[in-house]
Amino acid sequence: MVGSISSTDVFVIGGGPAGLAAGIAARQKGLQAIVADGAAPPIEKPCGEGMMPETLAALRDLGVEIPPGQGQKFRGICFAQQGARVAADFPHGPGIGLRRPQLHERLIARAEECGVQMLWNTTVSGMDAQGVQLAHGKIHARWIVGADGQGSRVRRWSGLEATSSNRERYTRRRHYRVKAWSNYVEIYWGNRAQAYVTPIGSEEVCIVMMAERVEHACFDRALQELPELSEKLGDAELSGRERGAVTAMRSLRNVQHGNVALVGDASGGADAITGEGLRLSFRQAILLADAMAANDLRPYQRAHRQLERRPMRMGGMMLWLGRNPRIRGRVIRALQSKPDLFARLLAAHGGQGSSADLLSTGALLGWQLLAI
Repeated sequence: MVGSISSTDVFVIGGGPAGLAAGIAARQKGLQAIVADGAAPPIEKPCGEGMMPETLAALRDLGVEIPPGQGQKFRGICFAQQGARVAADFPHGPGIGLRRPQLHERLIARAEECGVQMLWNTTVSGMDAQGVQLAHGKIHARWIVGADGQGSRVRRWSGLEATSSNRERYTRRRHYRVKAWSNYVEIYWGNRAQAYVTPIGSEEVCIVMMAERVEHACFDRALQELPELSEKLGDAELSGRERGAVTAMRSLRNVQHGNVALVGDASGGADAITGEGLRLSFRQAILLADAMAANDLRPYQRAHRQLERRPMRMGGMMLWLGRNPRIRGRVIRALQSKPDLFARLLAAHGGQGSSADLLSTGALLGWQLLAI
């Protein structure tokens, strides 16, 4: 027994956005839920901090609203490379750039409102089919959820390490105190790195540098390849310390075994350049709660695979473009000459339209490339 707690329906290991979402979704289904994390809030993570409209819709389904005045709205996505530039608006409203600690605070407030029991500064040292082991005792749980990130111990403990694909890249993140020059999330393409720029306030931007080799993600080196971005930053001051991380395109063979299931980065995910990490985490949490309420995790396995399919395809395409600068240049110039194609691709990335729509858009882009 830990204090007065000896058992629960759902025990979530990991108190980041994915873990809190899993706890909230479980409570929405009437299940008791505990979320435990070895750290104390707010939990930080180096990420792009931009939430697309589909991510905000998933948050609303969890009962989480971003108050007016928090964060910075952005209209859509922009690609930029060597003078070529193309942008498109989201078809159903703006996204929001928001510092990760602020998002974490909103999720904690919603979890408390729902009645999720939270155990901060609490390390889980082991688990079995009956529950989890903490420093001062065991808590019995019907379901155990691993939301403990890319290096998930739950994934290892439950024998779910096998992957069907795994590609890793290196990222560095900085916040700059500078007037936001665009109301789009901008992706700047260099020869060996990409910069993902998100406005998170009227006087602040978040920049994530991504590359396949750690030295190419170094800001000073990468900005030399991105003169347009470097010029916009000028002599802007940093508004926080630089952080680094690894982003992965990882697909697991299985995300559940027995009474254990994985969500968020613990369950795999798309490369950070897709901007899909949070949306996947929140939707996974909702789908998992449905499965736990139905007393069968197998539908979650199938739903998880379906959910990751589109972001993985998009991530694969973006990584391929990153490795092929000449083709990427032709693609961006083609989209610049036909911006409606980029708008259609962005809508498809957001889940709007059918597979036939995506195929026809791809065919039109192919004709445009031939014309160039």
